[in-house]
Amino acid sequence: MPRRRGRPGLMGVSRHGQQKAAAQQQSAAAQQQAMPDQAAAQAAAQVQAQQAAAAPPPPSTEDKVTKIKQLGELKDAGLLTEEEFAAEKAKILA
Repeated sequence: MPRRRGRPGLMGVSRHGQQKAAAQQQSAAAQQQAMPDQAAAQAAAQVQAQQAAAAPPPPSTEDKVTKIKQLGELKDAGLLTEEEFAAEKAKILA
């Protein structure tokens, strides 16, 4: 039987086109699956950034000392009892 030379027949072209389309569909499906993951990661990053921006910085040691001195003055003036002074001091140091 003589062998045919040249371009492949319609069956070969069709099969190649189907394989190419299937590969494109798989690629598109993978991209669509990755989109929710990326969106969730971006949302989590935004939440963390908002929380970091909203959190007040911890009071410095000087602020704590100043507040305790003010409490001591109030206690010395008779405006705070020893128990009240101790409770407020504990809150500042916590």
